[in-house]
Amino acid sequence: MAFTELVYSRALSETGSSAPSGMKAAVFLLLALLVPAGHTAAQCLIDNVVDLKMQAAISSIVSATLAKAKLLCQDVLARGALVSCPAGYKPTGCACGMGCGSWDIRTDSTCHCQCAGIDWTAARCCKIGLE
Repeated sequence: MAFTELVYSRALSETGSSAPSGMKAAVFLLLALLVPAGHTAAQCLIDNVVDLKMQAAISSIVSATLAKAKLLCQDVLARGALVSCPAGYKPTGCACGMGCGSWDIRTDSTCHCQCAGIDWTAARCCKIGLE
């Protein structure tokens, strides 16, 4: 006799019959699986409705704000190899005198021309503003 058959026959002899206890176990497992599933489905539906409402509200706020947004720019010119943008503005491009095309942006607000002997440097400085 195999080990599983021995365990099964022993369980049958101790309980008397396998049908009632097997049925009880099946019903218990079915209830244990169905009750949380029904609760979870209802909770998911509520979560989905709340998510849709939040997305709609955020979308309308973002759209209204973006409709008022405007790019504000100004040119700044200085003698030498460095020019800084006014507070709140960021350089979007630089220009250098003496035909120099090598430049970089330093400290997130200053245009620097890299050629020697530069007589002037210009920066296009921009920020996002609201109307």
